[in-house]
Amino acid sequence: MHGSAHDLLRRDCPGRLLLDHITAKWGILVLTALSDGPLRFHQVRDRVDGVSDKMLTQTLRTFAEDGLVDRTVLPTAPPSVTYALTDLGADATRELAPFLRWVRATASRT
Repeated sequence: MHGSAHDLLRRDCPGRLLLDHITAKWGILVLTALSDGPLRFHQVRDRVDGVSDKMLTQTLRTFAEDGLVDRTVLPTAPPSVTYALTDLGADATRELAPFLRWVRATASRT
């Protein structure tokens, strides 16, 4: 695949934008927080220690546009919103799991 449009090392690769979104500062953590099931905004924020409301909103919006996260508005008063991984988002978290195990193991050795 070297030299093709699908080579992630090339700036014109379509997958590069998705890679950038997932590996952004809060991306992997937000996906991981949603891996156990749908959550409301404040639940995601509470699970991802340190993320600001602004950054969480931006990350969730980007993931919804990328097709990784579904945003569902429930018809309550006031409306409540839940976020859940799509099939694509669930695939991403499964693929990230070995990497996250490596990170945890490495961090415990340092």
